[in-house]
Amino acid sequence: MSRLVIVSNRVALPDKASSGGLAVALQAALEETGGLWFGWSGRIDEETSGNVREQQAGDIQYVTVDLSRRDHDDYYNGFANRTLWPLLHFRVDLVDYSRETYAAYRRVNALFADTLAPLLRDDDLVWIHDYHLIPLAQLLRQRGIKCRLGFFLHVPMPSSDLLAALPDHNRLFEGLSSYDLIGFQTERDLERFQDYVRLFGRGEVIESGVLATAKGHRLRAGAFPISIDTARIAEQAANAVGKASVKRLADSLSGRLLAIGVDRLDYSKGLPERFRAFGCYLERHWEQLGRLTFLQIAPVSRGEVAEYQALREQLERLSGHINGEHAQPDWTPMRYVNRNFPHASLTGFYRLARVGLVTPLRDGMNLVAKEFVAAQDADDPGVLVLSSFAGAARELDGALLVNPYDLEGVADAIAMAAEMPMDERRERWSSMMARLRTHDITAWRRGFIEALKAA
Repeated sequence: MSRLVIVSNRVALPDKASSGGLAVALQAALEETGGLWFGWSGRIDEETSGNVREQQAGDIQYVTVDLSRRDHDDYYNGFANRTLWPLLHFRVDLVDYSRETYAAYRRVNALFADTLAPLLRDDDLVWIHDYHLIPLAQLLRQRGIKCRLGFFLHVPMPSSDLLAALPDHNRLFEGLSSYDLIGFQTERDLERFQDYVRLFGRGEVIESGVLATAKGHRLRAGAFPISIDTARIAEQAANAVGKASVKRLADSLSGRLLAIGVDRLDYSKGLPERFRAFGCYLERHWEQLGRLTFLQIAPVSRGEVAEYQALREQLERLSGHINGEHAQPDWTPMRYVNRNFPHASLTGFYRLARVGLVTPLRDGMNLVAKEFVAAQDADDPGVLVLSSFAGAARELDGALLVNPYDLEGVADAIAMAAEMPMDERRERWSSMMARLRTHDITAWRRGFIEALKAA
């Protein structure tokens, strides 16, 4: 049996608790076959990169590399998150490109390749994750690595014209041609990648999912929509009803309905638009005033980046304005919270909610949407209001799909969700839950691994 090697920017080390569904799924994959998990250690050395750390837990070996302060700032905060992140989320206006940070991105990927290559065997299956590591396969091939290499992009793939706006885009995305299998979240992402290969990569699309590069290398690509541990989320949410934090939230509502949004504080999530849409809901649907409370949980991410600081200030102003306009002595329409909650508590919050608001401007998938559905009470389920620009919209056919830029449309969807009859809520929820039971996180990772074996 081939050994599985996982490569990701961050590694779920055995001595650190990890509740994320992706980490749990990858851990389970490694436990089935034994293998290696490789990536950044999470540690920053003030002077030099390259210190290697190793741990063993059962049949899984963990190998991680420290980064210097400069490499971390330029590779991770710089090119990965100030250049590639906005580009891949269709925000060319926010792309901050410099040759210096691109050089650091290449340098860190080369460091990873130098460290990983001696650890690999010819029959390994290597599964590399996300935009931080696009060039890694090409760098491994240059070091003589011949085993199967797969790549999964967790974020959206934008149109070829947007990718072409990046200086030196050919050199960067040519790195993808060294993989044997490339996975995307949706068929639409796959189509955009094939367009790029054909229009700018000088390659050929032999048939959907089979491509040939300009140098004659043949590779496969496909859509592998990531999912959640559906059964575990459902069980966790049912058990969370008795948690003190969930009871306090329920009591604080005083019998009112709850609408909830849970998002990392990021400009791709469409939070200013969502806040304005909620304000629009209060103005357009005055007959529902006082009936529904909106809770937005938005933990701060990348707080040292100016764009994120400005976003946080903007949201504070918007929430204050909405409450100032519409609050009553016994009711505050909007609660905006910038802190993390335990995952078990969040699933309990989802279960309480009549409305789940998931309205990103662009998202590769959005697992909050799937978790909201899985957390619902089958006898009295809530309604998901979902952006059509989230990858999850391709699967969750029972959601109310909205354009997040259409504030009145989102406002009307909130009102519709608040008034939706029980029978319709159950019918919508059942169709989505059936999909999530079949296509859970285990089916996702097994599907990709089997496709990589066959590539």
